[in-house]
Amino acid sequence: MRDPLAEPSDLIRSVSRALRVLESVGRAPRGLTVKQIARRCELTVATTYHLVRTLAYEGYVIRREDGTYIVGLEIADRYRELVSAFRGPPAVGDALRRAALDTGYSHYLGRFVGGRIAVTASAEGARSPFLDDVAPGFDEGGHATALGKALLATLTPDQRSRYLRDYGMRAFTPTTLTTAEALEADLAAGERRGMQIEMGQFRQGLASAAVVVVADRDMERRLVLACSMPAAEMLTSARVVRAKLTAAARNVAEALSGGESATA
Repeated sequence: MRDPLAEPSDLIRSVSRALRVLESVGRAPRGLTVKQIARRCELTVATTYHLVRTLAYEGYVIRREDGTYIVGLEIADRYRELVSAFRGPPAVGDALRRAALDTGYSHYLGRFVGGRIAVTASAEGARSPFLDDVAPGFDEGGHATALGKALLATLTPDQRSRYLRDYGMRAFTPTTLTTAEALEADLAAGERRGMQIEMGQFRQGLASAAVVVVADRDMERRLVLACSMPAAEMLTSARVVRAKLTAAARNVAEALSGGESATA
């Protein structure tokens, strides 16, 4: 959701409109006609036609035989570049995949991106339920996932309060924590435990755990590692999960520092 009060004075309207067109097309997998795009974006048909033609020329939308437009392949290229930039050195991806293979659990890296909690890398594990929306770029549910909790725990109480006020505490399941007081108590318990966890708060029947990989004064450089599993396995194996997750976090930190040294 864009904040109209935060609109820059030097906003380039044509670029803003083109991005709105692209977003509208992306939300319609069956495609949209120029008139439909114009209506959804509240633009004139003539303006929309010029924007769509430009986006099609650049490969960001594709015109189909029935006259509708869908997202173009250039978007996939940009997404791959985003994933690569988020993940960091190739050795980091290797460490994630080894952790997923060793435990059978899906593993995720997360950090603050533009002040918002986001998943920045992932490796699927055979024993974890598949979460199609939790992929690099996913930036919801910071209060309901262990990954998000581990990052929130690195903030001061005032910073956490502002974050929760800005992004809310949506109830993903009946057990999602939806008050700041309940979350503060949960984070404190996680600090004592040496691992943030959640059970059924993001998806029913699913649990996740997370630890810090990199603690830095700059919040955008902080990094956490999380894994997900059936909730029943967290109940019986929490200590093993913590030990393996902590070891995997060390491996990721070493891979990250090795990659930074190589590029220095």
